[in-house]
Amino acid sequence: MAFPDIDPVALAIGPLAIRWYALAYLAGFLLGWRYCLILARRDPRPPSDLDIDDFLAWAVIGVILGGRAGYVLFYNFDQYLGHPLEIFMVWHGGMSFHGGLLGVVLATLLFSWRRGFSPLALGDLLACVAPVGLLFGRLANFVNGELYGRASQVSWAMVFPRDPLRLPRHPSQLYEAALEGLVLLVVMAVLSTRPSLRQRTGLLTGCFLIGYGLSRIAVEFFREPDTQLGFLFAGATMGQLLSLPMVLIGLGLVLAARPTPP
Repeated sequence: MAFPDIDPVALAIGPLAIRWYALAYLAGFLLGWRYCLILARRDPRPPSDLDIDDFLAWAVIGVILGGRAGYVLFYNFDQYLGHPLEIFMVWHGGMSFHGGLLGVVLATLLFSWRRGFSPLALGDLLACVAPVGLLFGRLANFVNGELYGRASQVSWAMVFPRDPLRLPRHPSQLYEAALEGLVLLVVMAVLSTRPSLRQRTGLLTGCFLIGYGLSRIAVEFFREPDTQLGFLFAGATMGQLLSLPMVLIGLGLVLAARPTPP
């Protein structure tokens, strides 16, 4: 299939360029925030909708700082060790979901401690809305022609402009958008409608970690490994190695979840 040559720049006004990638982040934060408010109003227990309003800025900072730090540490540490000023050149790209997740976890722990409620209670709400951001983010990766898949001869394989080898490849960004985004969003939405499950604090958080971890591990079999890393332990990729602990922690949260009365 022909790669849809979509301009990564959505709008340009003189020297100011607004990219689809930036709009994807903006849409993820705004729609996720609104959805989180709806979920918070269903349950009389904290966090309240006012807590969600206040947490939005914390989440933005956690995602951006954590995502950048994760990419530097997990994916390109040697490069940035030799050129530390490039760490701050975020316009060149380079964000890590696992780093962003750790940033949000830290923000959640600090915020919930200050407000006096369980961080898992807030985590359960965030677990339901996180796939929104993942869906938009992966679609933006596809528009940018980055993070493409491994070479393949399937009928829907595409030649990506950024690929120096110009080989037909899996559109793995769309696989991730479907699994980590759309499918996981629907699964979490269905689970969140069950009062018996919502009352088990930490269960939805665990389900998200399991769902994302398994989805990422599966898609990594079709995604081209990062050039600077290649295949790692036992032929696994960095994405798979970072996702495995998510699945294990998620299983632990699901097994440990107990009903919390209103």
